[in-house]
Amino acid sequence: MTEGSVLVLRACLALLAMPIYLLSFLGIWEPFCKKVFFPFFLEKLGEVHGKKTKKQKQELFRNLPDFTSSSGELRLLEIGTGCGTNFQFFPPGCKVTCTDVNPHFQQSLSRSMSKNQHLQYERFLVASGEDLHQVPSGSVDAVVCTLVLCSVHNVSGTLKEVLRVLRPGGAFYFLEHVAAERSSWKYFWQQICYPTWKLVFDGCCLNREIWKNLEEANFSELKLQHLSVALPWTPIEPHIVGYAVK
Repeated sequence: MTEGSVLVLRACLALLAMPIYLLSFLGIWEPFCKKVFFPFFLEKLGEVHGKKTKKQKQELFRNLPDFTSSSGELRLLEIGTGCGTNFQFFPPGCKVTCTDVNPHFQQSLSRSMSKNQHLQYERFLVASGEDLHQVPSGSVDAVVCTLVLCSVHNVSGTLKEVLRVLRPGGAFYFLEHVAAERSSWKYFWQQICYPTWKLVFDGCCLNREIWKNLEEANFSELKLQHLSVALPWTPIEPHIVGYAVK
């Protein structure tokens, strides 16, 4: 597992993906990816990933009602809502604000909303995780983020925004794929796939040790566990799941 072998195998993978690299060079791939390919891919991945992680998500979101505010409302902000695959796990009557940096999820998001009418949808904001200025400080009881921190530009900056918008005692829920153990074959393949994967899948990074960012953030309490999600032939099996309290 030498650096040289990683570089050689990266080059081989890049050759296989040469048409996409060429489209990227011509400035065609990124707009096509954001508007057509990635929304389609994410909806399909969401279906597969959702089946594989259904039990984990049920357990993860089970205590969401515990963070209902003194007014009796549960105000929830989801960063990177995408296709709305988490809606089914949110408690009835929950007031949801959806955000995503990509505005091209509208069709699949509308389908998810119509299937989950037990929720109250407040608004949809086109916003990155690092810049939620449209959301007032201390205005939400819970923030949810799944399969998103892999592609934000700044994980620590996103967590700072999470802490800002949460009220004191509010909670941040996460389920993210992360880097494998550095001595493992999974990490070796993550290193090989990294550049091409990031290009093809709209900035998704395979080797982020997101648990370290969470440990360094200013949360008063952190419940986190590592798990492996059965996604054979993909480099995104290692995951972390849990929640953190402001």
